[in-house]
Amino acid sequence: MPMTAFGQPHDRDGRFVNLDGSHPAGLATVLRWAVWDRLTGRRRRAPDRAAVPTVVADVASLSRPPAEGEPARLTWLGHASFLVQVDGVSLLVDPVLQPAIFGGIARNVPPGVPLDGLPPIDAQLVTHNHYDHLDLPTLRAVGAPVVAGLGLARWFGARGLAATELGWWRSTQVGSVRVTFVPAHHWSRRGPLDTNATLWGGFVVEGSNATVYHSGDSAYFAGFREIGDRFPSIDAALLPIGAYEPGWFMLRQHMDPEQALRAFADLGARTFVPMHWGTFKLADEPLDEPPRRVEAERVRRDLSPERVRVLAVGETLRVARSLAVREPAAPR
Repeated sequence: MPMTAFGQPHDRDGRFVNLDGSHPAGLATVLRWAVWDRLTGRRRRAPDRAAVPTVVADVASLSRPPAEGEPARLTWLGHASFLVQVDGVSLLVDPVLQPAIFGGIARNVPPGVPLDGLPPIDAQLVTHNHYDHLDLPTLRAVGAPVVAGLGLARWFGARGLAATELGWWRSTQVGSVRVTFVPAHHWSRRGPLDTNATLWGGFVVEGSNATVYHSGDSAYFAGFREIGDRFPSIDAALLPIGAYEPGWFMLRQHMDPEQALRAFADLGARTFVPMHWGTFKLADEPLDEPPRRVEAERVRRDLSPERVRVLAVGETLRVARSLAVREPAAPR
């Protein structure tokens, strides 16, 4: 398979591809799901809204990131958005905090922390350029430098945001924290002519007392085992569990709950934190179905409840080499 100058696999047209050389579904496949299956009644019907657990985040506590050696703090903001605080550094991963995303898809629940409640942010990590992960209004409102995949630094620079771009397995420092971009099985597109022109992936964040992995969007793939081999002490794996139906289409790019727990096992991580569910209606399954399937699979795999932490939106989990503890929410 051809390689770019940065060692990334690409096709003969210079577009990025997955580790196995695959491309995303073509336009005909998208139209089959979005139009033909709807017209013929083949799509599963589910409401655009559902009850999803939320708590009031302790904004005062979040204003002070943990010092070096203390447990890291992970706060779920909804969908794939997390506030990751470790070693005095506050990172936003895939921050999408607006009332709706491109296409008029409204939030099912408000952000776990509103924009005006965020602490000072040292960097914003963007896994790929899809609108539910790269939300330009949020990124501009926060204003912190961006770390993203290859091909995006110029795009961000043209829009007034400083950015560092990384290839797979490349790293950068944010304060004393090491951030590494790792592979995912997905794709990228922002408009009609830029399919796979920029690189997608996930992030491994390494602090003095905790290592956190955020997968971004990904189908299940063999790369999870390699990530686990290269980072053998992942304390928390943030993995997507939603947007999986219909499987013939969605599982080329996303995981279902059972596959997410399989990926968790491949990674050898200690704690599984599900994400990418409950906030935006992007596929055909009910918004509140994924965590029920996660719980059933946890029981089937005989995993202790302490290892699978389904957070409420706004909830904070403290993780370190020796613990994973939920923090109490702020009083209402």
